[in-house]
This record gives sequence, structure tokens and C-alpha cells, in this order.
Amino acid sequence: MARRLSAHERALWSRVAATIRPLGGRPPAEVPPAPAILPPAPAPAPPRRAAVAPSTPAAAAKPPRTPVTTATLDGSWDKRLRQGDISPDRIIDLHGYTLDAAHQRLEMALGDAAMAGERILLIITGKGRANRPGLIRSELSHWLESTSFRSRVAALRAAHPRHGGSGAFYLILRRQIR
Repeated sequence: MARRLSAHERALWSRVAATIRPLGGRPPAEVPPAPAILPPAPAPAPPRRAAVAPSTPAAAAKPPRTPVTTATLDGSWDKRLRQGDISPDRIIDLHGYTLDAAHQRLEMALGDAAMAGERILLIITGKGRANRPGLIRSELSHWLESTSFRSRVAALRAAHPRHGGSGAFYLILRRQIR
């Protein structure tokens, strides 16, 4: 048997229901009146428009970039990474470096790996501590988004425990076409 909504839950539901549009051809559902427990919901703001239109059609048709951490790989790659069945071509240990030194080391190692044709890199960042989170770990995805190697990166995934677990990442580089 379904439980009944409390007065507070009915008020919340009525606020949510007021912000949606019914599907075409269907009448809006009846919502029981909510008691005046909560202040009235603010009117939704109109959608913002871009101040400047793109100057070229190519700029308008360009799809947004997928962040490195959410870029997709095929199922076999993800399965092999999750199970730790991958052996990295190169290990880049940034643990213990300052942020600036780690960033420079990462860029140098990415350049060397690209020149050598390596595809699977293990980047060790360290886990950090409860009272002091890992700064290199938190900056890694930002560095990869902003470097000149962004176009060569296929994906960034958390490493398997045998390769460092939450203190390390697999960086998959795109295949080079020669």
C-alpha cells in the first residue's frame, strides 16, 4: 500500500509540478492544492541568449568537446581497464612533486610518449590525506584539458588497485595515423 504524502511533501511536489510542461496532446495532471507551508516558488528565469552569434557556419556546427574524464572507449577497453588486464607502456610518477613541477613533468612525459608511439600511460598522482586532499590528483584533468595534447587523449580512467587504485590513473592516447 502506498503511503500518503505529508503536507510538506505535497508542497514540494506542487512546486516541482508547476515547473514542467505536459507532453503534447495530454491535459495537465491535477495537483492537489498545497498548504501554505513554503514560500511561493520564484518564477523561472527566461532562457539566456548568446550575446554574439558565431561569425562562421563552421563555428556554429562545431559540437562541444567531451571532457577527458568522460570520453568513451569501446566496451573491451573499459572492461580491460576495470579488471587491470592492461599493462601500461609508460609510468609517469608525479607523486611528491609540487604542482608546477608535476605539470611540467607531465607535459614532458606526454611529449615523449607521443613521440615513442605509446598509448597506455599510468599516471601516479598520490591519494592525498583526509585533512589534505591530493592537489595533483585534483588538477590532472584540468591540465589534460588545457594542454596541447588534448586532441591526442582518448580517455582518462581510474587505475586498478594493482596499479595504484585511487592514487593513479590510466591515460589512453589516440592511435597515431602516419
